[in-house]
Amino acid sequence: MSTARPLAITQGDPAGIGGEIIARLFRDAPADLAGCFVAGDLLHLRRASAAAAAAAAGQVPLPVAVIGTPAEALEVPPQCIPLLPTSQANALVPWGRVDASAGRIAAEAVSWAADAALRGEIAGLVTAPLHKEALAQAGVPYPGHTELLQARAAAFAGCPLEQMPARMMLASEELRTVLVSIHVSLRDAIEAVTREGVLQSLRITHASLFRLLGSAPRIAVAGLNPHAGEGGLFGREEIEAIEPAIQAARAEGIDASGPWPPDTVFMRARSSAERPGEFDVVLAMYHDQGLIPVKYLGVDKGVNVTLGLPLVRTSPDHGTAFDIAGTGRADPASLLAAVRMARRLAA
Repeated sequence: MSTARPLAITQGDPAGIGGEIIARLFRDAPADLAGCFVAGDLLHLRRASAAAAAAAAGQVPLPVAVIGTPAEALEVPPQCIPLLPTSQANALVPWGRVDASAGRIAAEAVSWAADAALRGEIAGLVTAPLHKEALAQAGVPYPGHTELLQARAAAFAGCPLEQMPARMMLASEELRTVLVSIHVSLRDAIEAVTREGVLQSLRITHASLFRLLGSAPRIAVAGLNPHAGEGGLFGREEIEAIEPAIQAARAEGIDASGPWPPDTVFMRARSSAERPGEFDVVLAMYHDQGLIPVKYLGVDKGVNVTLGLPLVRTSPDHGTAFDIAGTGRADPASLLAAVRMARRLAA
């Protein structure tokens, strides 16, 4: 990493587990964290480092080294956490509490890191979990990471938001899913299943996975309705929107098939030691349809990847875990997987 651009890890909501799992990785996986630094707040990161140490017998908190530029992270020695402050808190937010100031700290870190990635100053960003309610209380007009990153990328490019489409992929060694819609109500998610929306999702999925895999991905498209509509008996979205989008994508050379019944397509796509998956990725029609299968296989294995934007962003597939925040018991495995995925994407 001595000549590579560093990776930024945003601290996430300081009332949650983000800082703890970051501190644990800098302590337990120094080779993987070489060249990484944290974007966040000094007061809360020191508290998180102390919480991570207190949960491990004989450990002392890792020191935090404040840096002024991303490049300085490459010179910080192991067993020390480099921090580029993007906020300056005057008081600690209590563990496990929804708080507007915590939402502001989380958003400021993500906004700074997104802009740094767009300027080419860092190789990408790995985002620790934020809390959507805290984000809303802070007055941030975006419901989550993906939408916030999309807005920063559009502003950087000087284009309308609709000209900077982004999609969310959750990936593990066993299964990948991409979502047509993200953080919207189920009613609005159904309205988002249009020919144009599905086709745009297929294009983004194809281009992104081609770069990751080195070959054209086999994309299975899930239906929206039970049994993929059963020929119109249980809904016409498959006939009127999804099938036409698949046909248009195939005409562009995209290896897309379906719509497949959503209750079985994820099992067909899953890769295991016993059987390789039939598909490289499943395009799901809405948030829970796509995320439940991956998370059921293990939240310690999944990585959230933002597709379609001119930056690299990954994240663990779990939330802020307010119920155990401050105990040092949170598992950093998904964050480690996110760091490793970001390295692959930025290479």
